[in-house]
Amino acid sequence: MLTGPLGAAVFAGLAALSLVIGGAIAIRFKPARRLVGLVLGFGAGTLISSVAYELVPKESLEVLGVGIALGLGALVYFLGDRLVSGSGGEHHTDPDAGAEASSTSEGSSGAGKAIVLGTILDGVPESLVLGIGMAVGGAVSVAFLAAVFLSNLPEAIFATVSLKAAGRSSSSIIGMWFGIAALSAAAGAIGFAVASAIGASGVYIQAFAAGALLTMIVSTMAPESVETGGKAAGLATILGFAVAATLTALE
Repeated sequence: MLTGPLGAAVFAGLAALSLVIGGAIAIRFKPARRLVGLVLGFGAGTLISSVAYELVPKESLEVLGVGIALGLGALVYFLGDRLVSGSGGEHHTDPDAGAEASSTSEGSSGAGKAIVLGTILDGVPESLVLGIGMAVGGAVSVAFLAAVFLSNLPEAIFATVSLKAAGRSSSSIIGMWFGIAALSAAAGAIGFAVASAIGASGVYIQAFAAGALLTMIVSTMAPESVETGGKAAGLATILGFAVAATLTALE
């Protein structure tokens, strides 16, 4: 099995490859908004389970300062998300955003930039967590790997539809997703290196990342899932949680 920073980069890259797959699905099949919303809810559920059982398990709560690290992660994500929203990215996962912006070339460009920034803001912390988990736990978490893979799919589909509506070519969109996947692979290696360097304090990095992920789920994934998937989004979220929890138990 691959280990070390290279292994972390490979697994993070594989998880982020779902961005490319989601983009290709959106271009080829144009899935219904409701279906994408339900998949988004399922992905949110898998991430919540991973936060609970992988990033901040009960043992972590016994370490002084873990709650502070969790809060700091949430604050950093919140401020970063506000920065993206300030540049027009508050709808970076909304497929209608690109359509609205496509009325002018300037608006299309701004929407596309915000979508890319928002996707990176969501994806890089997840890749860091994968690398950190490998360094702290000695192996990749199958449950968290699956959670990241599944949560990336609907976001890529949303963003691709928006970019297509704004006039971007299919080839440039797919190329962009490959670029972000490469960035995610690098983030995985960095997460492994940092966690290895600081040793036992890795629990704080995991808590920090968990705070960022939880904030992203509540502020972005959950609302979008309910808005596009309807009331069934709640059921999809619980199913995602159950699947990830089962994978964790099997590990």
